[in-house]
Amino acid sequence: MKTSNITLLVLFYSRHGATKKMADFIAQGIESVPGCSARLRTVPAISTVCEATQSDVPTDGAPYVELSDLSECAGIALGSPTRFGNMASAMKYFWDGTAADWLSGTLNGKPACVFTSTGSLHGGQESTLLSMMLPLLHHGMLILGLSYSHPALMSTSSGGTPYGASHWAGADGSKAISEDSKQLAIALGVRLAKTAQQLNV
Repeated sequence: MKTSNITLLVLFYSRHGATKKMADFIAQGIESVPGCSARLRTVPAISTVCEATQSDVPTDGAPYVELSDLSECAGIALGSPTRFGNMASAMKYFWDGTAADWLSGTLNGKPACVFTSTGSLHGGQESTLLSMMLPLLHHGMLILGLSYSHPALMSTSSGGTPYGASHWAGADGSKAISEDSKQLAIALGVRLAKTAQQLNV
């Protein structure tokens, strides 16, 4: 039987903190919807050096995602910085390990949305968002974007697309998230939460 309390997974990878800030705003939007809570999770960095190891528990910030988080959530907000117009390898590595959940349909029919941050304004925001949609579509998830009913989508000059929330962090990551990008990230979290509620009635 479905419960009235709904948990949404906000899964992100953030190297310098910009994508994490976006994740926080997505979570804020989720938790502004009564009966919904956000579960913030991240993925460990990967290395080309085979001897490199990552601690089992992050030293700070969100815990690492576990496969049980996928089955326990009612939907997912997925975020990654841009790596040459694609999601970061650490995030791709995680999704490459979810074949068992794909076979069992763990995420089938659940809503999902995506978000990103980039070093340059035209550094692949939209292609990165689209790249993150691909594994979600293979899992049978229902992809949500941002509606043009949000005025900030037409006025923003620092990120924000109909494919998902985005942020222009600057080459050194020093650019603060603009008010437009913040409001769009919050709105995306709200939309995810409300859609999950509608699907869980």
